[in-house]
Amino acid sequence: MFVALLLAAATPSPAFDPLTFFAGETRGTGRLKVLFRARVPVTVRGTGRREGQDVLVLDQSVVEGDKPPRTRRWHLRRIAPGRYSGTLTDARGPVTGEIKGQHLLLGFTTRDGFRIRQVLTPAPDGRSLDNRLTVSRFGIVVARLTERIVKP
Repeated sequence: MFVALLLAAATPSPAFDPLTFFAGETRGTGRLKVLFRARVPVTVRGTGRREGQDVLVLDQSVVEGDKPPRTRRWHLRRIAPGRYSGTLTDARGPVTGEIKGQHLLLGFTTRDGFRIRQVLTPAPDGRSLDNRLTVSRFGIVVARLTERIVKP
């Protein structure tokens, strides 16, 4: 039995696959803190679909505080094992992604010139993940988002 426990502990968990996770329905709830402003709730409803083996199209509706909902679309393509490239309607230029351990690191620049860095960490249940997003301008962090994303 001791050997079985050791083998179970030594078995690596499968690599996080964002294309699989975001296919279908997802829901996110979080809090956004912008410099010199109060925290506001954020909710995100997503619907993703695979286009072939290596492409995900993800449509999202995002509500920040009492602002009206806005929609955005991600196209994310696996370009090599653990590496992704794509587009986002909110971004100026490409979105880049890389798996580091069990984390997906995403980066892009907004149309307004803010640099976005996201760290998505899957939970052991395989049905949820934590999203930590940092917004910076000229190297200064101006906003942070913490969000829990689940597959309902």
